[in-house]
Amino acid sequence: MDQMRLELEDLETDFAASAPDLELPIVADTDKVRVLPVRKLNPNLPRKRIVREPSCACCPGCGGDMRAMGQDSEEMLDLVAQAWQVMETVRPKYSCRTCDKIIQAPAPAKAIARGKLSYAALAHIMMAKWGYYLPFYRQVQMMAAKGVDIERSTLARSAGYAAALLNPIYNRIREIGRTRTKIHTDDTRLPILAPGNGRTHKGALWVYVADDRNSGSQEPPIAWYRATMGRAGESVMSELAGFTGTLQADGFSGYNQLYKGGAIREAACLAHLRRKFDVHDSQPTELSTTAMAGIQAIYWIEEEIRGLPPAERLAARRRRTRPLVRALRRQLMRQGKGLSRHADIAKAFAYGTRRWRAFNRFLYDGQLEPDNLIAERAIRGFTVGRRNWLFSGSFAAAERSAVVLSIIETCKLCGVDAEAYMADVTERIQNDWPASRWDELMPWNWVRRQAMQLSLAA
Repeated sequence: MDQMRLELEDLETDFAASAPDLELPIVADTDKVRVLPVRKLNPNLPRKRIVREPSCACCPGCGGDMRAMGQDSEEMLDLVAQAWQVMETVRPKYSCRTCDKIIQAPAPAKAIARGKLSYAALAHIMMAKWGYYLPFYRQVQMMAAKGVDIERSTLARSAGYAAALLNPIYNRIREIGRTRTKIHTDDTRLPILAPGNGRTHKGALWVYVADDRNSGSQEPPIAWYRATMGRAGESVMSELAGFTGTLQADGFSGYNQLYKGGAIREAACLAHLRRKFDVHDSQPTELSTTAMAGIQAIYWIEEEIRGLPPAERLAARRRRTRPLVRALRRQLMRQGKGLSRHADIAKAFAYGTRRWRAFNRFLYDGQLEPDNLIAERAIRGFTVGRRNWLFSGSFAAAERSAVVLSIIETCKLCGVDAEAYMADVTERIQNDWPASRWDELMPWNWVRRQAMQLSLAA
C-alpha cells in the first residue's frame, strides 16, 4: 500500500507538470457555478499579513480620488525555512562598592556537561530520529546543508544522554499503564547487533497501549514500548506482572501462560481473523463470501457506536451484533463441512473456531474492542522506520529507542507536541524537578511554563 501511494503521487505530479496552462472562461453572475468547498487552514498557525496596495493613489482613468469599498483576501500555506543559530549565554559580573562582594547569575544547567546542544536542539534530534525515522547520518547531511558541522557520533551520544533524562517519565508511564483494566499489546522484530561477531540477535519490540476513548473513557491514553533480546512469552509475563484485567492481542502462543491463572482475560483480534480470509480476493468461495460479509457488518455497527459509554455499546452489541455473530457461526459450520483441512479457507476457519470464545469477548463487555488495531497502529511507525536503520547497535540502544518511542507515542495520543514536550521536560528534570511531582510532567498534564526567574549566585 505504501508503494502504491508513492506511485499515485508520482502520477499526480507528472500530470500536473505536463498539463497545459488553461484560461478559465469568464462566467456571468447569472450563470450557475458549482462552488467547490475551500479547505480552511489551521487557525492556530501563526499568520503573516501582506497588504498589496494599487501602484497609483488616484484613478488611472480620470485621475480622481479613490475611496475604500472592501477587500479580497486569500490564505496560502507558507514554510519558514529551518534555521540553526548559536545561543550565547553571557553572565555579567558585578562587585559591591562597599564590601567588594561579587554578584553573578548562576550558570544554566545543561542537558550534557560541556555539551553544545540546547534542550530544543536535542528534542529536535530525538524527534527526527524516532518520530520521523531519520537516521543520524541523514540528519548530519541536512544540518551540513544549513552550515552546521557536527559528527554523527556526537548526535548519537547526545541523543542517548537526553533520552536518559526521560527515564523517570517512561517508568511512571509504565507504572500508570499497568493499573488499567484493559491493555492492547503487539510486537515486531527488532534486530540487535551482537558485539564482536557483526551478526544480529533476533530481538523484539513490544508495545502496550491503554486507550479506552472509543468507549467514552476520560482516562488519558498511554503507550509504552519494551525491547527484548528474544520473542518469548516470558517477556510479556514479566512486564505485566501484577496486571489484572483484559489483554487484547493476537494469537501468539507466548500469551497463553498469562491466561492460565484467570487474572488476565483473553480478547482476540477480529482483524486477524479477517486477514485469514484474504484468500477470498484470489479464490472467492461461498464460505469466504459469507465470512467477509458478516465481519463487514460487525464493523459497520462498531463504527456507529464508537465513542458511546460502555453500557450503550454493550446494549447495541446485544441487540444487533450478537445475533449476527451467532448466525454467522451457524452458517460457517454448515458450509465448512467437507472442506479439506489443507485448504487455505479451511485453515482460516479453523483459526476462528479455536479462538471463538476470545473473539466473542467484546460482545459481553462494552469497554472492549473487536480488534487489536489500537496496538497495531502504535507499532506501525516503527516498522516503517526500521527500514532506515535496519538494526539497533546494542541492547542499550534498543532500550533507549523504547524510552523515546514511548514518550512520542503517548504525546501523539494525548494531542501534545512531542518535540516541545521533550525540550521542556528534559530541562525541568535537569533543573532538579522533585520526584514527588512526576505526575505534573506527564504528557496529559503537561503545561508549557513561562520563563523562570533566575536567582543570583555570589
